[in-house]
Amino acid sequence: MTPTQAASYRYPAWPKDALRISFGIIWLIDAVLKWLPGFRADYMSTIMGQADGQPGWLKGWFDFWIRLQHPQATFFAYLTVVETLIAVALIAGFARKLTYIAAAGFSVLIWATAEGFGGPYTSGAADIGTAVIYAVVFAALLALSYYAGVARFSADYYLEKKISWWWRLAELRRPAPPLAAAATADDTPASQPQAA
Repeated sequence: MTPTQAASYRYPAWPKDALRISFGIIWLIDAVLKWLPGFRADYMSTIMGQADGQPGWLKGWFDFWIRLQHPQATFFAYLTVVETLIAVALIAGFARKLTYIAAAGFSVLIWATAEGFGGPYTSGAADIGTAVIYAVVFAALLALSYYAGVARFSADYYLEKKISWWWRLAELRRPAPPLAAAATADDTPASQPQAA
């Protein structure tokens, strides 16, 4: 393959869409588990349990979240509906740029509160928590969407055709306009007669 051919080769679009949809299914499974009654019943004890054993300099951070959520623990437990919305947006490919950025921030917030930064880091600790890895995957999806461009297997693909500004919610850069299907008169060879 010559360098010119390699530069013009287009990679198939479906692998990035398959990655997005697969990750969306993982988030959907996680979201379904959050809707079970046991999660709501144990929500506050989980948050409070993460503060145990943390270093003293993080005590204020965890105390803040415990004081904020304790009076309305059921409300904050139901706020995990955000995970369901993220899962649906991932699977459908809806507002991908906005979804990836918001979901990465949400993942870091979960990691910093409910997962206790993956700590406490003591002798024998071997896990930094899953939510920080989720944030990295969302950042990777965002970078992949920049290089791969418009996702044909997404709601954004159709919304961008109908709503001129939608690309700002879906893409990191403005998509290139589609090539004109009809050839212009300049493209017609001189030896062929032109239609009058």
